[in-house]
Amino acid sequence: MIGYPKQKESDGRAPNPLRRRGSLRADDGSLEQARRRNLPYWIVPRPGLRWVDVGCGNGAFTELVVERCAPAEVHGIDPSEGQLKYARARPATRMAEFRQGDAMALPFPDNSFDLAVMALVIFFVPDPAKGVAEMARVVSAGGTVAAYAWDMAGGGFPLQPVQAELLAMGFSPVRPPRSDASKIDALQNLWTDAGLDSVETRKIEVQRTFADFEDFWATAMLGSTIGPTVATMVASDRDQLKTRVRARLPADGAERITYGAWANAVKGRVPE
Repeated sequence: MIGYPKQKESDGRAPNPLRRRGSLRADDGSLEQARRRNLPYWIVPRPGLRWVDVGCGNGAFTELVVERCAPAEVHGIDPSEGQLKYARARPATRMAEFRQGDAMALPFPDNSFDLAVMALVIFFVPDPAKGVAEMARVVSAGGTVAAYAWDMAGGGFPLQPVQAELLAMGFSPVRPPRSDASKIDALQNLWTDAGLDSVETRKIEVQRTFADFEDFWATAMLGSTIGPTVATMVASDRDQLKTRVRARLPADGAERITYGAWANAVKGRVPE
């Protein structure tokens, strides 16, 4: 285990709503895709920058950087070799360099990059302040340090309806060890305390429409934070949970379920 707790090792393709990019199915209409697309435009990077994606996972955000931001170079760091293997196999990330590493001890000299991003990772770093300090260290003066995370503490997680009902029934789904770091005021303080200038925060709201409740439920059960917990429940409890969650998600006339989630984002500039 390096830097922050890993989820179950995989080939990088298994969806994981907390840790990685497959939050709800990573198709063009998903919440995760919509959120990923928002962040680069908010950062407003110019072409030709040196990027580092801290906690890059299976390379989905790294791929977005390559495709949309015209970087001069991109590096991805993650503790999971399984995720990195999948990241390296993405055709669009051929220019990127991936290596196993620690978010709290980045394997780069000072001033190595123009922009550091931590995507859906800050709440897994045991010491978030140290992780932010490391990003600030490896970014040159005038560069940008940014992050975003599902608002776990404020109810913004895509599978919040299921989590809420599990808790109400006395079950405890897995949560990130530092969920408190996902609060927008906590992000503001982390960036300010790291000595970064021009700190800004933003709430990124996204939506996804499911074909029906069964579509939502099947997707939720893929999550590493939900599926294993539900699998341990007796059949009567599972049925009760499903009924309670269904009541939280009213369908439209065509039985479709439209559900929203939100992430908190933060960015700051390294002083010159």
